[in-house]
Amino acid sequence: MNKIGPFAEVIVALNTRRTDRVFHYAVPDEFQDQVTIGSRVIVPFGGRRLTGYVTGFGYPDSTVKVKEIAGVIDAEPVFTTELLELARWMAENYICSTAEALQRIISPRFLVKGSREVKRVYSALPKDKSTEELSSIAGNSKQSAALKRALACPGLTRKELAAAAEVSTSVVNALIKKGLLTVSAMKISRHAVQVDLDNVETKKLTLNADQENALAQAAGAIRRGAFKTFLLHGVTGSGKTEVYLQAIAVALEEGRQAVTLVPEIALTPQMIELFRARFGAQVAVLHSALPGGERYDEWQRIKEGGAPVVLGTRSAVFAPLTRPGLFVIDEEHESSYKQDDHLRYHAREIALKRAQLAGATVLLGSATPSLESRIKTAVGGPYQLLKLNDRVDGRPLPPVRVVDLRREVKEGNGGIFSRTLIASINRRLESQEQVLLFLNRRGFSTFVICRECGLVLKCPRCDISLTYHRDGRLRCHYCNHQVRSPELCPKCGAHNIRLFGAGTQKVEAEAVQFFPGARILRMDSDSTARKGSHTQIINAFQKRQADILIGTQMIAKGLDFPGVTLVGVINADTALHMPDFRAAERTFQLLTQVAGRAGRGSLPGEVLIQTYNPEHYSIVAAAAHDCDRFFLSEMPVRRSLGYPPFSHLARLLFTHEDEEVVKRSAALAKDTLKKILSSEAQGISILGPAPAALSKIKDRYRWQLVLKASRRNLLRDVIKEFLSGLERERAVFKLAVNVDINPQGML
Repeated sequence: MNKIGPFAEVIVALNTRRTDRVFHYAVPDEFQDQVTIGSRVIVPFGGRRLTGYVTGFGYPDSTVKVKEIAGVIDAEPVFTTELLELARWMAENYICSTAEALQRIISPRFLVKGSREVKRVYSALPKDKSTEELSSIAGNSKQSAALKRALACPGLTRKELAAAAEVSTSVVNALIKKGLLTVSAMKISRHAVQVDLDNVETKKLTLNADQENALAQAAGAIRRGAFKTFLLHGVTGSGKTEVYLQAIAVALEEGRQAVTLVPEIALTPQMIELFRARFGAQVAVLHSALPGGERYDEWQRIKEGGAPVVLGTRSAVFAPLTRPGLFVIDEEHESSYKQDDHLRYHAREIALKRAQLAGATVLLGSATPSLESRIKTAVGGPYQLLKLNDRVDGRPLPPVRVVDLRREVKEGNGGIFSRTLIASINRRLESQEQVLLFLNRRGFSTFVICRECGLVLKCPRCDISLTYHRDGRLRCHYCNHQVRSPELCPKCGAHNIRLFGAGTQKVEAEAVQFFPGARILRMDSDSTARKGSHTQIINAFQKRQADILIGTQMIAKGLDFPGVTLVGVINADTALHMPDFRAAERTFQLLTQVAGRAGRGSLPGEVLIQTYNPEHYSIVAAAAHDCDRFFLSEMPVRRSLGYPPFSHLARLLFTHEDEEVVKRSAALAKDTLKKILSSEAQGISILGPAPAALSKIKDRYRWQLVLKASRRNLLRDVIKEFLSGLERERAVFKLAVNVDINPQGML
């Protein structure tokens, strides 16, 4: 190891996220061969022993009293110099400490102490020994039986060998003590996901002209080892995944590695089938729903070079690859790529930075690109646009009909299903075709109200109405508070308690009534709480074991069901009127994505969108499968309001158990920011303070300030100065402050 000094430079994992100093520690002789850049160590700090990260070697100031490293946590480094540089970039851009960023990057390493081991038993004798010789060697018939079984079945555990030989484990232990059996410890690989590879295409598919061009552009950049970003804009069913797979193959040919991100855990089973059919055991799977041991083992396989192809959700962007050559972000527009608590990073930004550091290619894929990405493909922009204009094999996009629910109500139908949708579902069922029904709300009824006094039953801990579920319980979808639905109004005592609104459970209940012979599945976060339930539901529907699949946004994107010929959107307006500047964009994206699930097989598809706002431009554009139309409608709105992509935002969220404290502190925060702005930065505007759209969650009141600027670094510098002052004024600011740079939502 080439050191530039005898002292280790250590970043200590302190509680405060904004302390980012390097401290010097002497390396005792016993640790000289273990401490290197990337090591986690135990260091004495202020009377405590804390975790530290070794980031380099050097000399401290001569006046500093240097302490010694107290211990080494890992047998080998847990982060590379590239990941250390990434952590420093994250600290700068997301306003956190480098230690906090490193903790996020290597978090799978914390989940278990190490790989699971199992001890297997083998015979120490030649295989050609006769039964008589074994009896003579062993000394009794039971030991002879165990030896014979060990010769015939090497590699059993002690318990397995004892059971197979019909003896006790003490007999096996006696043979081990005599040296007639040997024990070997072996690591057990906890496979992340088991998949069925039957009927999955394993060979490269023939590409059409648009796919060939897209692959050629991406492959060229991969082979050059150049940092390059492509936006692959392809209509639903245009074969983006095949372009990903063949681009990954190019990266492997070049001795590089590849990461593919998907936005939903629900998408991983189908993608795992495709990836493992193509790349076999080279594929590792990483996502937060994996048990700790499985996630650790996959992380270790990647680190050791055994899995150069990584597939997963947001956190997989931190996979410990040594030579990444390609980052694929599927459905790049999805807000789920943004971490919404603690360290609020965006996986797309992380992928771009890692690619820049490694000289890698980034492939952003979507049928409905985010406005931020789309605008970067303009002439002279940092992204290159690649378009897939047609579905594979010339299949047409499904025609879309918009059903005006206002007319349905006027004509006496106030139910969930319009008459048009009921008739269409019946036709598909008669033809033995499959139906997808989409509603982006789970539960049975979205709120419960007393029709006497108007009381809406709300969560006592959160400023949100309770959702009624079919088990008769009211649940808060933010803190999971649960209570039995009352028969009497808790305010006025009336019996007139009624359910309003509809969730996926209610859609399921009414579908059972309208279509009694249909086999129905439901897929939402309630029905997929158990491990493996995503895969079970998807596989059952894919194998035609159900006729109708009802679901939330889990079913809206990425999934490929050739048997689906009808997609019904129960209510297109659920996201349209949310208090968020991205509401229209999200509505357009969801509708376009879910519409794309129809007609992906040999039979043509159809889409029905039910709405109370049929004239809204997001719904009109989605019905026409027209991204350009939506882009031209939405961009002037964003420009006039000064919202992204024409600005950068920062959200400061203040929370406290006392509403008056958080209100006063938010006002004081604004005054402090105004003083900073008057003396330094210009071109920053402050919106608020105001209560957050969800003004209380988990017994904490929430107020927010929103800062808006033309450049991100202006926001960053002002907020850093503000937070530094906050650290000095803790006696005044007695509340938590959460910083979100370029938030994906304002709730």
